[in-house]
Amino acid sequence: MTRQSVTLTKPNDEWLKARIESEEYTSKSEIVNDLIRRAREQERIEWIRTKLIKAEQSGFTDLTRDEILALSKAELRQNGKI
Repeated sequence: MTRQSVTLTKPNDEWLKARIESEEYTSKSEIVNDLIRRAREQERIEWIRTKLIKAEQSGFTDLTRDEILALSKAELRQNGKI
């Protein structure tokens, strides 16, 4: 794993400490990694939501389910999402 040095504001540091004291997490690193995972997941959800809205607005397609899946995976790879 990569080590990082991060400067936190006092309120943010106190928030992190409170999560540890409540035994919700065992370390600040665990909290930060969880927050990043959640943010990355939210990005994926927003990407899917955007695609669904675009699909609804575009009408029908002649592509098969497998063709649509292949195109979606290729776009995810291109954008570094998978």
